[in-house]
Amino acid sequence: MKIYWRATAFIVALASSPALQAKALTVMISGGFKAAWETLAPRFAAREGVHLHTVAGPSMGDTPQAIPQRLARGEKADVVIMVGSALEKLAAQGQTLPGSRVELADSLVGAVIKQGATPVSIKTEDELRAALRNARSIAYSDSASGRYVSEQLFRRLGIAEEVKEKAHRVDRIPVASVVAKGEYALGFQQVSELLPVPGVTFIGELPEKVQYTTRFAGAVTATSANRHEAADLLRYLSSPEVQNVVQSTGLRSVKAKHAVKASDTVQ
Repeated sequence: MKIYWRATAFIVALASSPALQAKALTVMISGGFKAAWETLAPRFAAREGVHLHTVAGPSMGDTPQAIPQRLARGEKADVVIMVGSALEKLAAQGQTLPGSRVELADSLVGAVIKQGATPVSIKTEDELRAALRNARSIAYSDSASGRYVSEQLFRRLGIAEEVKEKAHRVDRIPVASVVAKGEYALGFQQVSELLPVPGVTFIGELPEKVQYTTRFAGAVTATSANRHEAADLLRYLSSPEVQNVVQSTGLRSVKAKHAVKASDTVQ
C-alpha cells in the first residue's frame, strides 16, 4: 500500500511539474494585426502546445488600454505586436528584448460608409476630395492612420480648413463600428481594421499618391519568462506558411525583412 501511495504521489507531482505544463504566453496586440492573429493564434497554440492570452489595445495614445500605457503601469506580457514606430519607442525605453523585433505586415489606409448608404468613390484624389467635402461627418482613428489623416491627408488635399469642424477622432474602438451605427458618414482607418466590422461598406484604399503605409511588427518583452516560445511565435507569424492568412485580412506581406525607417511609413 505504501508503495502504491508513493507511486501515486510521484505521478501527481510529475504531472504538476512546470516542465510538463503547457507554457502560457501573454500577447498584447493592436487592431491592425488582430484579424490575422485571431486565425493564426489557435493554429500556433495547437501546434506548439502553448496557451495564448490576448490583450488588445491601441499602439499609441493616452487611453488606459493603449499598450504603452499598460506596460508603463506594470502589466506583464511576453510579446507585443503593434505599429512599428510605437514599438521602436518601447525598445528605446528598454521595454523589449534587444534584437527581438520581427517585421510582420504592412497596412494601408482605407475608408468605409454605412451599409446601404449612397455609394462613394475615392479612387482618385479628386474623388477623395469631393467625398470628404460632401460627407456630413468624418471619423478617423486615434492611432497611426488617424494621425496621418488628420495631420497630413486633409492638408495635402487642400481642404484642412473645410473639414476640420466635421472631422473627429475615435478613441480605442474601431472607426467602422461608429460608422455602422450612423454616428459618422465616412470613416478612415487601416484596411485590416475596417474589413472585419459588420454594417459598413468598404469603399476602397486611399489613392496611391496620398496613401500611407503602416508597418506592423512584434517583439519579445524584456520581462518575458518565456523568451524562447515568444520568439518562436513571432517567427511563425512572419513565416511564408501564414502569408495567405495575413493577406486575406487586408494586410500586405513584408517584402523586406529588416526594420524600416523610424517613421515606419511609406507615402
